[in-house]
Amino acid sequence: MKKKFLSMTMAAVLLSFSLAACGGDDASKKSEPADQTEKTDDAEKEAPDDSADAPEEKDAETPEEPAGGAPSDLANKDKPLVWFNRQPSNSSTGELDMAALSFNDNTYYVGFDANQGAELQGTMVKDYIEANIDSIDRNGDGVIGYVLAIGDIGHNDSIARTRGIRKALGTGVDKDGDINSDPVGTNTDGSAAAVQDGKIEINGKSYVVRELASQEMKNSAGATWDAATAGNAIGTWSSSFGEEIDVVVSNNDGMGMSMFNAWSKDNKVPTFGYDANNDAVAAIAEGYGGTISQHADVQAYLTLRVLRNALDGVDVDTGIGTADEAGNVLSEDVYKYNADERSYYALNVAVTADNYQDFTDSTKVFEPVSNQLDESAHAVKKVWLNIYNASDNFLSSTYQPLLQNYDDILNLEVDYIGGDGQTESNITNRLGNPGQYDAFAINMVKTDNAASYTALLSQ
Repeated sequence: MKKKFLSMTMAAVLLSFSLAACGGDDASKKSEPADQTEKTDDAEKEAPDDSADAPEEKDAETPEEPAGGAPSDLANKDKPLVWFNRQPSNSSTGELDMAALSFNDNTYYVGFDANQGAELQGTMVKDYIEANIDSIDRNGDGVIGYVLAIGDIGHNDSIARTRGIRKALGTGVDKDGDINSDPVGTNTDGSAAAVQDGKIEINGKSYVVRELASQEMKNSAGATWDAATAGNAIGTWSSSFGEEIDVVVSNNDGMGMSMFNAWSKDNKVPTFGYDANNDAVAAIAEGYGGTISQHADVQAYLTLRVLRNALDGVDVDTGIGTADEAGNVLSEDVYKYNADERSYYALNVAVTADNYQDFTDSTKVFEPVSNQLDESAHAVKKVWLNIYNASDNFLSSTYQPLLQNYDDILNLEVDYIGGDGQTESNITNRLGNPGQYDAFAINMVKTDNAASYTALLSQ
């Protein structure tokens, strides 16, 4: 959709007003994908002239309030904010940061149901073992050995997925009332304290299930969920005890595919990931065991839709559980809302050899919410949105392309900022003028660091 721009005269008037009210400087334009989003010093200095589409000019003393939107002088601390993909929380305890989740009346979180997805992944792996028990024990020792790539030991989603696998396979042990999610290092003898040997009985025969090794995939620079580190890890594990590895499990597809391509594909060892990235779904035809779709198409829509509704001043459920005037609506089987947590969660779907052909395009918009909004009723608004790591496979290859499909549908002009995956300052340093934006969507590096952003918006 081609967006309309104000005339030079109108742009100057509004810019003057923005400077007086918010301390703003340059206007930004919609950026390229996350790995190309470093801003330059000579960013856009003036709005293009399109006088044919320009509305009637108004006095600086009486600026026009956009239809359905907030006044142009709204304080940054009061502008709509969505946290996404990383829920503000304590990385040690998992306790939600409700101060961040209720930063203002239009603050929400958008993600997916981590526990439901974790249970699905664990069940998927267990079902595969049971269905293929005659061939899966590669060395015939009666022990079904698996290795586990852990993304970030302080990330709620990573913790949930590790627990889900251990619960399903019977290898989990209690720690403070829940399953221990700590990495075990190497555990080929079954003596690690963080896990235990599980047991599974199939066709009257008992097998031991053992977590042979697990580690956080963190590189030397500090970035977690690191695919290259996972590829190196499977190389080390396979050279030390490769014949004992019957299954490879990963907290995400980025790491899973790195291990699959480095070793398990050639050795015909089923590998299971999470995210349903295009390359992982395609690899199921080549022996990748399966993955979990966290309905990224629904998540991306919700991320921007919640902002759109707040900017329009309508009920937050519009176009979500209640159809909007264009017919966009989500059914209850693809998402849920937890009012106490101010959080929207997409529901997960297991992707296996039985249904993977239905998931080959992870960047396709979800059909029930693909209808264009009328710009006359939903004026174009500017959104600042960051991806915590421009190199993250899921976020850069699946989530951001989906966001870029939805931003046009929802009449949102979005600046996409790609971080380095290591420090919040790499992101916050590029939000030097929040006054030029109408809303914000934030994807933190660490779940503990919401205050780094709210402090900036509170200035």
